[in-house]
Amino acid sequence: MRHAFSIPVLAAVLVVATSPVAAAEMPVAVKIPRLTVEASEKLARATLEACRKQGIQIAVTVVDRSGDPMVVLRDTLAPRLTLEISRQKAYTAVNFNASTGSMASRFTHPFSVGKVEGLVFSAGGLPIEAAGNIVGAVGVSGAPTGEQDEACAKAGLDAIALDLESASL
Repeated sequence: MRHAFSIPVLAAVLVVATSPVAAAEMPVAVKIPRLTVEASEKLARATLEACRKQGIQIAVTVVDRSGDPMVVLRDTLAPRLTLEISRQKAYTAVNFNASTGSMASRFTHPFSVGKVEGLVFSAGGLPIEAAGNIVGAVGVSGAPTGEQDEACAKAGLDAIALDLESASL
């Protein structure tokens, strides 16, 4: 008898739980791609190697979507200052979702927004996108020009391009 009572109650619970009204009240889960430490390491290493091939000693910082460092590398002879500059370039790129080189003139005009501490608007920072979402950024410092910093960062991004395309980060 108890078994017979349980089946109708269970059936009623299932009907209510799967009804459109119940489903509409449930929170929606959104999957957002995240940058893994493995992808960050691969990107940082490839960036460092691209500059080394040119005889350039740099620092590279990879940050997550919040701007927090995931991986930081400084080549043997790169000055200590390159660590902070690479971090700030990555932080700027992720927060503006733009290359720092493309923003270089934004803050030099007389009527532009004033300088904000911790942001660097010189070439060498690139955002990282996967599956249409920003997942982080890479910043490079230490090359003679920002364009060289940015070229090394681009080489690093190229090294994880397949991972980014498939969003298997």
